[in-house]
Amino acid sequence: MRDETIADLLLARVGDDHPGLRDRERTWTWDEVVRESAARADLARELRRDGPFHIGVLLDNVPEYVLWLGAAALCGATIVGINSTRRGSYLEQEVRHTDLQLLITDEAGAKLLDGLDIGVPRDRFLLIDDGSYPGLVGRHELAPERVPERDPEITPETQLLLLFTSGTTGASKAARCSQGRLAELARNNSAKYGHSREDVAYCPMPLFHGNALMALWAPMMSLGATICLTPKFSASGFMDDVRFYGATFFTYVGKAIAYVLAQPEKPGEGDNTLTHAFGTEASPGDKKEFLRRFGCPLVEGYGSSEGAGMIRLSKDTPPSAFGVPAHDGVRIVNPETRETCAPAVLDEHGRVANPEQAIGEIVDVNGAAKFEGYYKNPEANAERVRHGWYWTGDLGYLDEAGFLYFAGRSGDWIRVDSENISALLTQEVLRRHGKVLDAVAFGVPDPRSGDQVMAAMEIPEGVGFDDLGLPAFLAEQADLGTKGAPRFVRVSHGLPTTGSGKLSKKQLQLEGWRCDDPVYRWAGRGAPAYTLMTEEDKAALREEFAANGRLRFLP
Repeated sequence: MRDETIADLLLARVGDDHPGLRDRERTWTWDEVVRESAARADLARELRRDGPFHIGVLLDNVPEYVLWLGAAALCGATIVGINSTRRGSYLEQEVRHTDLQLLITDEAGAKLLDGLDIGVPRDRFLLIDDGSYPGLVGRHELAPERVPERDPEITPETQLLLLFTSGTTGASKAARCSQGRLAELARNNSAKYGHSREDVAYCPMPLFHGNALMALWAPMMSLGATICLTPKFSASGFMDDVRFYGATFFTYVGKAIAYVLAQPEKPGEGDNTLTHAFGTEASPGDKKEFLRRFGCPLVEGYGSSEGAGMIRLSKDTPPSAFGVPAHDGVRIVNPETRETCAPAVLDEHGRVANPEQAIGEIVDVNGAAKFEGYYKNPEANAERVRHGWYWTGDLGYLDEAGFLYFAGRSGDWIRVDSENISALLTQEVLRRHGKVLDAVAFGVPDPRSGDQVMAAMEIPEGVGFDDLGLPAFLAEQADLGTKGAPRFVRVSHGLPTTGSGKLSKKQLQLEGWRCDDPVYRWAGRGAPAYTLMTEEDKAALREEFAANGRLRFLP
């Protein structure tokens, strides 16, 4: 039973003079965080209209974001964190779906929304860098004698967050997260990862992501520890921030660790205050190197915005595994038969020698009741809960010792830097090109963590890759986003097809960049620029997989 709310955790900090929130310019005590949050809660109540009490936030990691999270907890509102990497019609569709009645943003965020119909009139935008904003909030500042309160109707079931996530089909979904579930995660994660009140938690991951909220903000609030912000993740500025704040803990997702390790090694960088970190999708090689350079162990986990607590940590966990199932309801099953899969037999590289028998979908046969569902998406709810079980949409396997490994994601989503990118969207963009006969997009393993986007395109005889002008074409696609452009592009005048004449996506994904057709690769930052991969390039890429202990991801 969840009998605690995020509002309870926040109000427990009334009168607490321990540092609660910091940026480069100011420190707020926890008592000040509560009072500032309560002022914004009063403002939200004043501006509330009929309908779902949904407040969108489109901001970098700035103090106002945290204060509005607290405000929502106290007044019973729902925060919808808007992903600033989305673009165009995709962004419009995502935001409009959540029925916002108020938007907290800044001038940069408002500009990002120019020309989009998100269902929120401009007079319902609150711009934090507008000169009138401080006065608007200031009208609701609490008198010293007033004790902050929460709305009495708030219960553990009160919805606090809508987190954009993605499943095996369709567009992004808004996963519900109640105050009770988040408070429970806060307590559990604090104990699981050994946090204490003396921790100084550095938050480089975006606050619209479940990682920052569930693994850092809520746990640290439950303890009264210190939360430190940086507007956006910066690999070059990471260690400077750690030293400035005296950080002991941080969270990460995707390739953030690889980006930090790509910075030149400096004398004395191991002399820092970090003691532990939590995240997902760092390669075994990166975990080892991070420990060597910075003296900080990285703890990998498995979970999602929809559900967590399925894996239990173990000191004996192999480097590539997540841990062991937390209870006997967590299983790997054949999605067609629901039969439990056989243990995986691993070769010397850690690859599964019996994939057809061992790899299946990760399910929790007891998890359906805990799943809180998606906002206005009964089809997606039905996809997640079938036969009374909770289906993650993720593939995995158990080795003979009972350790659980991640094996990819079913469907048409690609995990890039711990964000789910729609293969269907990339595919649709490529098919707009006037010289492309057909195209498919899919994920291929990244040599360090997660996936990269790859596309296979069929083009007419007499047309070459350079004739496509692909970099310029992709740059013109407003709805593609910053991470949807393919990093590998296979071109052919005759791609393999299925019996029905469709491109054989499964075969193309299996072959990836290891095929006989020309494959062009983008291996830098900024506007994509593609070069033809040679056999030497492919061999070097394979060696990169080997160096990071990820050969098992190459079938």
